[in-house]
Amino acid sequence: MLVFSGHDPTGGAGMVADVEAIRAQQCWPVTVPTALTVQDSRDVHAVYPVDPQVMAEQVHCIEQDMSFQAIKVGLVSSLEAITVIEQVCRRHPEVPVVIDPVLKAGGGRELSSDTLVDAFRERLLPLVTLLTPNHLELFRLAGTPDVDDALHRIYRQGAEHVLVTGTDHAPLADRVVRHQLYTGGNPVESWVWSRLPGQFHGSGCTLAASCAVWLARGETVVSSCLLAQRYTWQTLDRSLQQGGGQAFPNRCPTEQESAS
Repeated sequence: MLVFSGHDPTGGAGMVADVEAIRAQQCWPVTVPTALTVQDSRDVHAVYPVDPQVMAEQVHCIEQDMSFQAIKVGLVSSLEAITVIEQVCRRHPEVPVVIDPVLKAGGGRELSSDTLVDAFRERLLPLVTLLTPNHLELFRLAGTPDVDDALHRIYRQGAEHVLVTGTDHAPLADRVVRHQLYTGGNPVESWVWSRLPGQFHGSGCTLAASCAVWLARGETVVSSCLLAQRYTWQTLDRSLQQGGGQAFPNRCPTEQESAS
């Protein structure tokens, strides 16, 4: 699987999260970093885009040596990175593309400008097999706070399927979280999960990478979304508190942790 994402030095999110989730579910990741970040378990403090020429050379080298059955895209921090990713996706139209639109850090820091969002909408959405936004990301990409209108705008832009996660939308007092899958702008499946206490760093990365795993393994979109949610919920249920902020999904538990 080809992965484009930023490097999070804490290991909670970003490329490390993608690699752990992909390997834990029996796929092999080949990675192209889009950015280096300065962050901790509380927030992102700085983002440094990777040279797009380096990104393009890395992809070209990989393409000469390996095949991949899915493309997963996370943080995109420059217009030039969007160009590289767009070109790769267009060269491999048969490969499913899963995009986690990372627009804002869990701690609140803005990670994408309006110019980047516009380019993302116009150039990457037409290539998306599955988009995995939360409600705030959905509204910003679509340019409207109405869910139905937003989904139909996203669909008209070209995205085939959208899995909208509900953690940010449901009141914290709610005991459950609902995730909804839309195809063609219309709801096709929904899932309800018990809300776990606390806040987590890297849950969105884990979910999107897991969806890409199961699409790469030949599962349907509905089945891929279900299997990915199940795995992601389990990683959060056994999360680890490594710093003073959000907890980290435990994507690669020890044998003892798995048995408990």
